Amino acid sequence: MRAERLEVRHVDLAAADIGSDREPALSVFWWKDLPLGARASLKDELPYGASQLRQLAAEYAAAQLQARSIGLGAPLRATYEGWPKPALSLEAALDAQNPVETLDAIAKPSCASAQDMSVVICTRDRGPALSKCLASLAAQRSPPGEIVVVDNSQDGNARDICGQFPDFRYAHEPRSGLSRARNTGVQTSRFEIVAFTDDDVEAHPGWTAEIAGVFAERDVEAFTGLVLPARLDTAAQCFFQFTMGGFGSTFVPLSFDRRFFEETRPSGAHVWKIGAGANMAFRRSVFERVGLFDERLGAGAAGCSEDSELWYRLLAAGGACVYEPRAVVFHHHRSDWAGLKRQIRAYMKGHVAALVAQYDNFGDRGNIVRIGRQLPVYFAKTFVKALFEGPPGRLGILAAEVQGWLAGLQFLLRFGWRMRRTPMGGVTVTADKETA
Repeated sequence: MRAERLEVRHVDLAAADIGSDREPALSVFWWKDLPLGARASLKDELPYGASQLRQLAAEYAAAQLQARSIGLGAPLRATYEGWPKPALSLEAALDAQNPVETLDAIAKPSCASAQDMSVVICTRDRGPALSKCLASLAAQRSPPGEIVVVDNSQDGNARDICGQFPDFRYAHEPRSGLSRARNTGVQTSRFEIVAFTDDDVEAHPGWTAEIAGVFAERDVEAFTGLVLPARLDTAAQCFFQFTMGGFGSTFVPLSFDRRFFEETRPSGAHVWKIGAGANMAFRRSVFERVGLFDERLGAGAAGCSEDSELWYRLLAAGGACVYEPRAVVFHHHRSDWAGLKRQIRAYMKGHVAALVAQYDNFGDRGNIVRIGRQLPVYFAKTFVKALFEGPPGRLGILAAEVQGWLAGLQFLLRFGWRMRRTPMGGVTVTADKETA
């Protein structure tokens, strides 16, 4: 999809509202409160006709039914690339009864209480964005037990904004680093479930209720949810969403377990496929069992991947993570090319740093294979493809990726850095304190 700008449009297929707008759009399709899928369309492909919407509804309904109906093969396991592994047999599909009624039942919003949940938002010098984020959290239909804002700025400049939300808790963590801020949030929070989002997102009104429903109904330790673009007003935002893949586009629940970990381990377990730190949650016992976020990683330190490295430790210890797209947040992508390049450079640098940390923690050579072989092959293939097919701007972003990779290689030689590992277990995390 090559576009300078797309409107993000939300369409409820249960209401069959076709609309007549012909502007290029990313249409996000829902069935009432259940997100079904997304489709980008240019001007000459719009508006959708009634027959097209019926076909889309049928396709999306089939995917949801097999992913959520135990009799049709649910829950689905994640494949090597993080996609759902099909489990629906033709016989089971033919025997399925009343699919519309079943979809209606599946789409019913969660009414679970979020009172046993702490929501942690880490912020640094993003006042306007933080205000929108906090307003969306204040509008949750199932209010969490507490909302903790961790201000990672030097001068505590988020304090005044938090003062506009007197029921929210404020903590100042002046030491730079997203992992440090998140760990402060864990230590400050008081409830059994700890959910995280970022200051550049806005949460769907049902976000906390859907997370609470997952932990109430399933014996899971960790959770990730769907991250949709809030706006696609610029070429850089469209590029990140469609060429770089955004934060994922899977609309059915998946299970990432020890089997997924073992299948992908020889090539560096693909834990980055599990989700995004902008929409994740954990039982407090996870931090007691596998440790807190690695403070060498994340924005303000090595670059990113503090979330995926924690998932790596959890899966290596026999745990599992559930991806449930019913819980939705809307992310504001970087709007300019310079900001996007900085982001991509930091992502790649942090990814390499996390691979080094994972190798040091567990001795899995697949992490080194990914650094030294898989990523260079990816760079070469992307370069050739970009030369002949584009899209515009791809070579510039590729250069940022290579720069990030080269910057990440330094961590292989920084032996002092490599010795500062996050301890596995042996940590008790309780309200407002941590004891080793």
